Amino acid sequence: MIRGDAAEEAFLARTRELASLRHLESDAELGSLFETPPPDIDPEILKRLRQMYETGGWVLVESTIADLPADLRWLFESGAVTLEQLASIHKALGITSNADLAAAVGERTLQELPGIGVGVEAAISAALPALRALVPRIPLGRATALAEPFLERLRALSGVVWAHAAGSLRRGQDMVGDIEIVAAADQPRDVIEEALRVVEAPRCLHRSERRLYLLDERVQVGLRVPEPANAGATLLYLTGSVRHFDALRARAAATGWLLTPGGLYTSDGTLRPAASEDEIYAAIGLQPVPPEIRNGDDEIAAAARGELPALVSVQDIRGDLHMHSTYSDGRDSIEAMVQECRTLGYQYLAITDHSPHSAATRTLTVEGVGKQAEDIQQLRERYPDITILHGCEVDILPDGRLDFPDKVLERFDLALASLHEGMGHSPDQLMKRYASAMKHPLVTMITHPTNRLVPHRPGYDLDYDRLFAMAVETRTLVEVDGAPAHLDMDGELARRAVAAGLTIAISSDSHRATLLRRQMQLGVLTARRGWVEPRHVVNTRSIEDVRTILAAKRAAR
Repeated sequence: MIRGDAAEEAFLARTRELASLRHLESDAELGSLFETPPPDIDPEILKRLRQMYETGGWVLVESTIADLPADLRWLFESGAVTLEQLASIHKALGITSNADLAAAVGERTLQELPGIGVGVEAAISAALPALRALVPRIPLGRATALAEPFLERLRALSGVVWAHAAGSLRRGQDMVGDIEIVAAADQPRDVIEEALRVVEAPRCLHRSERRLYLLDERVQVGLRVPEPANAGATLLYLTGSVRHFDALRARAAATGWLLTPGGLYTSDGTLRPAASEDEIYAAIGLQPVPPEIRNGDDEIAAAARGELPALVSVQDIRGDLHMHSTYSDGRDSIEAMVQECRTLGYQYLAITDHSPHSAATRTLTVEGVGKQAEDIQQLRERYPDITILHGCEVDILPDGRLDFPDKVLERFDLALASLHEGMGHSPDQLMKRYASAMKHPLVTMITHPTNRLVPHRPGYDLDYDRLFAMAVETRTLVEVDGAPAHLDMDGELARRAVAAGLTIAISSDSHRATLLRRQMQLGVLTARRGWVEPRHVVNTRSIEDVRTILAAKRAAR
């Protein structure tokens, strides 16, 4: 029984009992049971048995397959195993995911099971690479929004030591597969019950003592509740990436340890419990590697040398320099945005509404600039504890000019310059437009430079190293935009940008007060994937330092 549902177990047990009492050998012989049903039979059981009789038992089997955890369903559909073999594997090893299957294949434990053998294990191994490709991936922003309620509820439980997302969500990838959460606790029952209460009408795919799989808005959410003493090993393995974990295994072997998905072992096979991931890294002589850079690239070598960067964190952020209000396409007033920024503990913020030629549903007109300035001045007097900068997001027009004339731009504290077209200009034309904007002394920052739309549009194919060099030369900031549809620059570009000597801004680009926090978190998460440190980021600095940077660019006039 893979789903682990108590009611389902009871149904099967009662069905087997009835079949034995009435000597029934198939669903085709159920007719007599309905003519003279046992007096104590549960009506719900009788109803389901009638469905089997009228539609054929395979219809219910197909329904049950559809309700399995996704990786097990796809393994069955790949043809690598029969249903009986799948049930046998689950019963013997508790396997519920691709990660479990990979671990079992790697340790050659499947071939030892009755009815499995070397041939079936080889078939499963061959199917594994394709299984994860079948997973429908969702944008990081949506995955974060789905995971947050679970994490908040679980972290509030007294018996939970810690709770973290795992997998591609924890690593901050743009697109996320299944959401997997690890919560360390001695008593798993309360944790699982609380998780089931997060969703109004949960569709449970699997429940066992320390695991739960359910559907939330058609996305699979998995929960594992390992014992705290070795929970760090579970989190490390499930966070990945595969290449990073394989590199850790090689490092462990070279230092006299055996690292497996189940934990860290000494040469004589004794488990070295690890309550945290840091304990495993320390045991094999490495700095703890932040999840966002666990790519299996050069992070292991850097950790061995003790040269990992101290990555930027949300706690380092002192202000937000890109957001929108009802003066353009934002949902909330300037005051609502200011109040939320105060709640977040920011020292400053910039209101940066769209210029007239933007494709936004509403834009800031030339006439509206003066009225907005008056509103901001009133709010500055009302909220003296936070600095409110008046800015704009000005489109770079096809001929390289800016969407506001200089006499208007001069009235702003800062101007963010953007391209918004999805297509139509060659890379060379786009680069010329960026160059024209960056050379303008009133342009403070280039926003979302690739102009990608996750997951629909990949972004411009430009020589970004050239763009970064121009930004350094002209003292222009470039942005890591935390809007879920942008996450732009991505981690790879951000790493190249700071390596070029560029100062970046991490912004929320939020159009709602309620999203300021989450979108800044996504921006920071994306920047961390690029090995970005606080020293690389303009808005980790004081308002005095920010004003100095803004003034330095304008001094070139």
